[in-house]
Amino acid sequence: MKAHVIFDRLWKDYTTQNPSVQAIYDLFVKEGETVGNDHIAFRTFDDPRVNIEVLSKAFIAAGYKYMGDYHFESKHLYAKHFELDGHPRVFISELITKDFSSYLQATVKALVDNIPAEKLASNELIYSGNVWGQPSFEIYEKLREESEYAAWLYVNGFCANHFTVSINALKKYPSVESVNQLLKDNGFRINDSGGEIKGTPDELLEQSSIRSEMIQVEFTEGTKEIPGCYYEFARRYPDADGQLYSGFIAKSADKIFESTDLVDKKS
Repeated sequence: MKAHVIFDRLWKDYTTQNPSVQAIYDLFVKEGETVGNDHIAFRTFDDPRVNIEVLSKAFIAAGYKYMGDYHFESKHLYAKHFELDGHPRVFISELITKDFSSYLQATVKALVDNIPAEKLASNELIYSGNVWGQPSFEIYEKLREESEYAAWLYVNGFCANHFTVSINALKKYPSVESVNQLLKDNGFRINDSGGEIKGTPDELLEQSSIRSEMIQVEFTEGTKEIPGCYYEFARRYPDADGQLYSGFIAKSADKIFESTDLVDKKS
């Protein structure tokens, strides 16, 4: 499948579940901007049936190449990023389940055991969302005690966790500061964990993101409101050779992950 077809399908699912993302996209367009996509990201577990190698298959088949990997010790995550000229970067992370309790490990194994074999064998997993059945709020809360990432993935499943606006492609809003101010002026909440702007020009990458949209989910115990997906914004700077930096900064991404943490709406 061509890369642009993959992204079109992912974008449709992403904006349908998270209307605020479409509202932000439309806001930029209304301001006369052309919205380019810097990268998209996915989350998964390190189970060999659904790990990074599995989720990346659709992109590898479309021509993407592995470019680098990243470690997030405090969150017990490992990630890789992939690139294809002329297309958004792809960032895929996985939870290192052995670092957690036997309860979390057993829960993850049971979830993956419930995925139909034909789904695991196809390139459709990245679009599949929750493929293990209706979630339990009790399990969600238990997973949250150990890992917000695990809890989010348990409910939301396999999907584009976020798309990222390329600030380099914007004209009226050429800085992260100006983008953040536009968002705040229009009622969107910025993820301020570690500061509203993650990274510096010296590190060649600055990023920010909104807090995840709260979505209604049907748990076995009834309807609850939990975080869905979020929108990110990135500005890249040229290196000593004049080429725009194309990788990621682990300590910045560590805080970006927290965009999906369940927090007090008023905090």
